[in-house]
Amino acid sequence: MLLFLDIDGTLIPFGAPACHPYPVYETDHTPANPLVTRIDPALGPRLGALRCDLVWATTWMDDANDCVAPWLGLPPLPVVEWPDEEAPPALLHWKTRPLVAWAGPRPFVWIDDELTEADRAWVAAHHHAPALLHRVDHEFGLTEADFAVLEDWLAARR
Repeated sequence: MLLFLDIDGTLIPFGAPACHPYPVYETDHTPANPLVTRIDPALGPRLGALRCDLVWATTWMDDANDCVAPWLGLPPLPVVEWPDEEAPPALLHWKTRPLVAWAGPRPFVWIDDELTEADRAWVAAHHHAPALLHRVDHEFGLTEADFAVLEDWLAARR
């Protein structure tokens, strides 16, 4: 089982009102990118416990392994290389088709803050294995409620 993982808005929360500043986490590791300190390091063990093959699906590309993986205590992960392609059809996220191609026949979970029903419908029509496209609220990033959805979906497929 693959788990495609976005960073901005998914691990790094964005867009909360100024009256609710984000927590800043500190560890022994000082990240090269200061936004990484918004990521709760406890997410790393939680993601690792999902028993999936984690794959970076982010514009951070290799920087995800240089900055984010060490912060989370994760090993270097595979990185989806985004192809140069035409713009997707209206409403379809630009990551949707490349992620389905990368997954091939394997089931997958995609965690992102920009998913829509158009992406879900396209995946349902073009990917013949189970797939969960789970949208995370960008103001909060991954929460306990998100993990509950992921854990339930994965458990039902084991």
